[in-house]
Amino acid sequence: MTTSLLNQLSALVGDVFSAQGLEASLGRVVISQRRELGQFQCNGALAAAKAAKKNPRDIAQGIVAGLEETGHFSDLSLAGPGFINMRLTDDYLSRHFAALSSDPYFGVRADHTPEKVILDFGGPNVAKAMHVGHLRATIIGESLRRLRVFLGDSVVSDVHFGDWGLPMGLLIKEIELAKPDLPYFDTNNKGPFPETSPVTVDELQELYPAASSRSKEDPAFLEAARAATYELQQGHAGYRALWQHMLNVSVAETKIDFDLLGAYFSEWKGEADTNEHIPVMLKRLKNEGLSEISDGAVVVRIEEDDDKKDMPPLILQKSDGAVMYGTTDLATIEMREADHQPNTILYVVDARQSLHFEQVFRAARKCKSVNENAHLEHVGFGTVNGKDGKPLKTRDGGVVRLRNLIEDAIAEARKVVVDAGMGDKFDAATLDDIATKVGIAAIKFADLSNQRMSNYVFDLERFTKFEGKTGPYQMYAAVRIKSMLRKAKEQGLNPGDLKITADAERNLILALSQLPEATEAAAEKNAPHILCDHVYTLTQEFNSFYHDCHVLGEEDPTVRASRLTLCAITLQQIEAVLSLLGIDVPERM
Repeated sequence: MTTSLLNQLSALVGDVFSAQGLEASLGRVVISQRRELGQFQCNGALAAAKAAKKNPRDIAQGIVAGLEETGHFSDLSLAGPGFINMRLTDDYLSRHFAALSSDPYFGVRADHTPEKVILDFGGPNVAKAMHVGHLRATIIGESLRRLRVFLGDSVVSDVHFGDWGLPMGLLIKEIELAKPDLPYFDTNNKGPFPETSPVTVDELQELYPAASSRSKEDPAFLEAARAATYELQQGHAGYRALWQHMLNVSVAETKIDFDLLGAYFSEWKGEADTNEHIPVMLKRLKNEGLSEISDGAVVVRIEEDDDKKDMPPLILQKSDGAVMYGTTDLATIEMREADHQPNTILYVVDARQSLHFEQVFRAARKCKSVNENAHLEHVGFGTVNGKDGKPLKTRDGGVVRLRNLIEDAIAEARKVVVDAGMGDKFDAATLDDIATKVGIAAIKFADLSNQRMSNYVFDLERFTKFEGKTGPYQMYAAVRIKSMLRKAKEQGLNPGDLKITADAERNLILALSQLPEATEAAAEKNAPHILCDHVYTLTQEFNSFYHDCHVLGEEDPTVRASRLTLCAITLQQIEAVLSLLGIDVPERM
């Protein structure tokens, strides 16, 4: 399995350091920030000099002498007090590229230790249309899921539906007010109940705001909703049947949005799935002295001696017996530990929920709900804002539905592709497919190219441009290469062995070789923008190569065949990285 070029070079230079009685780790090699000085750089001589109490330049000269003997470098030079600049021979670079091109993962998996990872993202709720707030959770979560699979991890993705708690009680009582004769409200009726839902998803989305408003104005209604919530959780047959209907129609609706965004979930569990486990967990925590009663509520105290801010306890059960979000989240962790024994659990949720997750994670550690070596992390993110710099709203100040946002992006993309002259080149079905892919690419790349904790302004006109750092631009670069390779095949021209003849080729190969570092850093920091940066660099280097080097018009057949190979591998990697971002590339544009 091909290891990354930087790791190969670091090992090589480390051996030279070691041969001179110095720490091998000092041989770490990085990409040079000054291309005119070299392709790579090693700064270990400075640290070595400090430890050995020698002149760093003298140490660097000794390292250079050792590296010259390997025959792998076309140029070695010193700069400043002891920086070592390196340039590889074309032979070494060609051999690495040959190995890289034969690996479908481009050396990414060679240096990664596989893990069992659970990704909790999406977070839709029963009776609520998915809105702009779900956009980032879904796009970021799906990208991280694809990245982890690409790295070789075993990944479980769970949508974690919001399907329990007081909102369900509010809905039950609101439906009862609207349709009191339904069989679900007869306490003597134990079933069977109708198979068809008495409410549609559109009705639910009107009922919930009405119930929420009513609960704020009518204390008796709120109390009745709380009682209904408790009865639901205790197994009231009619309420359970009505709840199942509400869940089913809500899941069917959210799947449409998730399908449009290409999000995949291996588990469609929700808060309700913890209902049977919660009593068991509460009993254990009580018996082990991990929970206590405070003002009638069951809590777990999680403050630590070195806290610099107040850390309130995690409330597991209110004085009226109702459980909280923290209860279902803690129970979910225990069930995930039992079912999957994960190394890592990632929660892709709005940054504003940071305190909640800190409480839950501390409780999970204290209560031994998860293996002590498991990594729990809240992957927070900023908001999607309008051009006024405030969270994106509709013109009348309402919440922007996710479906509408996606449809607007596709409509804008269709306008752009038609204006670009594609309307006359393709039939209606193909044009629809291109517009959909461009629209989704525009949304996803715009979101993921930002550091996830940053807020960003939603600007469809800018996002859908076929220029600059946009999804459509990266997509179009891949389509251009596809077109070139098709023409080559039509002309009977075939790829061949690599033969490096120009700096633009070298620079493109070096850009291709940096994918292992990009993917590992993106996974370590849960930062898809690193992948966006990589693919943008790749398309820029390809454009420079295409400008400087003839491909189909090259007269030397061996050089032409070599460049066709370089084009094919570049296309393969661009498509692979765009796929990690959730972007599909059409065959033609």
